[in-house]
Amino acid sequence: MHFLCRPEQLSEGQSRGFSVDDLGIFAVRRAGTVYLYRNYCPHRGIPLNWEPDAFLDSSASLIACGRHGALFLIESGECVAGPCEGEQLTALGCREDSQGIWLID
Repeated sequence: MHFLCRPEQLSEGQSRGFSVDDLGIFAVRRAGTVYLYRNYCPHRGIPLNWEPDAFLDSSASLIACGRHGALFLIESGECVAGPCEGEQLTALGCREDSQGIWLID
């Protein structure tokens, strides 16, 4: 397991990027649950964010690719709009406890 951050460092409706062993990943908290994905757009194979920790659309209800406008469901990583519609982000194992948010490998 790899420690990512303390629970209070990822607020409801926010996203945050991390690098673990040169792998770009990001976490999103929605309805109290943390979702963890590889920071890799299936359309072009590039990072999703255009600014640090900016992985959500303006309503914070979808994950957004800042480069091509693809939109993904937070709960599943499925692309619902954009050039990679029907494809999915790579979900990663995640655990949260009182000490932190963890990447499970």
